[in-house]
Amino acid sequence: MSQLAQYLGTGKRKTSVARVILRPGDGKTWINGRTLEEYFSRPGHRRMVLAPLDVAGASGTYDLRIRVHGGGISGQAGAVRHGVARALVEADPELRVALKRQGFLTRDARIVERKKAGLHKARKAPQFSKR
Repeated sequence: MSQLAQYLGTGKRKTSVARVILRPGDGKTWINGRTLEEYFSRPGHRRMVLAPLDVAGASGTYDLRIRVHGGGISGQAGAVRHGVARALVEADPELRVALKRQGFLTRDARIVERKKAGLHKARKAPQFSKR
């Protein structure tokens, strides 16, 4: 059984969930069967996804296989970043402090608040009428 080492990380952001598999390689990234450039067309999202690898100094040393679902593009980019950071910590526990300091290991808990009965939105009340 000559299987290469692989490290798993689950990332979450808003309603998006990303399952990340990190394998030693030459830096190829696949997200839902598409390349990073195809999946995240905005350069800011691409930078966000690869930021944990840059902080760890591991750019180009790992192949990434990512399955992500739920939410929108920005939420998915945040979920992938969280998952990549968690997988890196599993690969090398020494990186935990550096990644934690940058805030990559913190789950961003901000999600959309539910709509309440009698209100227009979660907090927007109907306009008050004196008469």
